Amino acid sequence: MKKLLQSCLLLLMPLGVFASAGMELDSAGIDLTDKTSLENGAHLYVQYCLGCHSTKYIRYLNLADDFDIDEQEILNKVAPEGAGIYDKMLTAMNEHDAKKWFGTQPPDLSLIARSRGADWLYSYLKGFYADPKKPLGVNNAIFPDVGMPNPLWKLQGTQRPVYETVDGQEVITELELEENGTMSADEFDKSVNDIVNFLVYAGEPAQLKRESMGKYVLFFIFMFGVIAYLLKKEYWKDIH
Repeated sequence: MKKLLQSCLLLLMPLGVFASAGMELDSAGIDLTDKTSLENGAHLYVQYCLGCHSTKYIRYLNLADDFDIDEQEILNKVAPEGAGIYDKMLTAMNEHDAKKWFGTQPPDLSLIARSRGADWLYSYLKGFYADPKKPLGVNNAIFPDVGMPNPLWKLQGTQRPVYETVDGQEVITELELEENGTMSADEFDKSVNDIVNFLVYAGEPAQLKRESMGKYVLFFIFMFGVIAYLLKKEYWKDIH
């Protein structure tokens, strides 16, 4: 019961408390109209994240339709080998292996951008640093004591934390690159942004369609209001 109450309290806490006192969230440049960014984000997600985390509400067909890309091209560029266009984006990791390796089943990330926010995700993916004291050898400046390895370490390289004393407590104020990855800092930031862009899309694929329909809905309500007002005047003209 005590663990259950603690978990509930964590869910109710503001997202900002997960960041160290000295670290601020970086701003993610989300643009759901950038189809190239979304396609690259989906590709990187499949390559580096899908091994553990599903996005079970998305099919590869959805990507082809929403990104205006040929179905075969989506299978060639984004989907893992052997996947079909109607397949959902499910991880190949089974529950038994997940519990054996990580102690629990890694969560599905279909709605992670809606629950955490794009800025949090962007900062989290950039916030891994080397920590030999941890079982996996890494920690995270935004989510301390994280229970997963850094999936993008080959691209990013290895970071080390810079500490400062704030209110008598040592906190991480920034991360410095200790060993280069295969990407430059700008290239890595762009890749992480593309992944977050894709996860924002996955959280609500119909967002752009919903927003584009908004002006028509407002116009309809306005016109209906005008007609209702004129009708009301016609009905009550003899009484006044």
